[in-house]
Amino acid sequence: MDILITGGAGFVGSNLAIYLQKMADNITVVDDLSKGVYKNLEGFEGDVVVADISKENMDWEHYLDFEPDYIFHQASNTDTTYPDDKEMLRSNIESFRNILEFAINSQAKVIYASSAGVYGKGTIPMSENSQRDPKNAYAFSKYIMENMARKYTENYDLECVGLRYFNVYGPRESFKGKAASMIYQLALQMKELKRPRIFEFGEQFRDQIYIKDVVEANIEAMEAPSGVYNVATGKPTSFNKIVEVLNKVLGTNLEPDYIKNPYTQFYQDQTLADVSLAASKMGFVAKYDIESGIEDYMRWLGFV
Repeated sequence: MDILITGGAGFVGSNLAIYLQKMADNITVVDDLSKGVYKNLEGFEGDVVVADISKENMDWEHYLDFEPDYIFHQASNTDTTYPDDKEMLRSNIESFRNILEFAINSQAKVIYASSAGVYGKGTIPMSENSQRDPKNAYAFSKYIMENMARKYTENYDLECVGLRYFNVYGPRESFKGKAASMIYQLALQMKELKRPRIFEFGEQFRDQIYIKDVVEANIEAMEAPSGVYNVATGKPTSFNKIVEVLNKVLGTNLEPDYIKNPYTQFYQDQTLADVSLAASKMGFVAKYDIESGIEDYMRWLGFV
């Protein structure tokens, strides 16, 4: 099995690379390191290509001595507060266009990262057939990528599986800074015995999914039919609940510090996935609930 992973030094990509190297005959990571960090690939034994795949005329033959069977496309600017909408769209969309064109020639199956952001402030539970209503440039780029994948699947007999990640947390996300999960950011505050800062009044909720489950979803996608699938738990977790679980795991007793939300224009107050399609078509069901996921994560961080 020959595998190519884009964005392989990033959060999801690096976790995939470390896991998939056990299954691959050849495995190559490509990343321009504008977002990801090489330290995420400690323990990776495959090849690493440092290149920007959003540029035109990417010479794949120069970098690869094999044609991949699977392309896991994780490369993306995921910072929803990134100030340059034009560059966000150019980078995310053109990267995917180049990957799809390469996949046509190599006949590789493409498994790509989409986002629950495409639902915007939609009603819950959010199913794959729900209206898409992206509220920022990042979410819009994923919306366009899904459209592109559908066209290439129909016109070029290409296999494409899109995974709409909900709120992912876990090891190897620290480099993302302010774009890292709230679970990570709150854990850092509470480890220093600071009151965790969350938007008023902590009742907003997310469908939080642990990175180990996301990796498993990508593995299941290798045999799944083309289409788009939610990758989530199907369970809501409020920010107050996150603080409660962190207090329990870290052995602290810190009350939330509620602050105003400056992102009300596009902020999703609630996300919750309908996970029935992923279960029936991919065979994917998340194994980690919020308690077991946070406990495993805090142990990996060395916080407990």
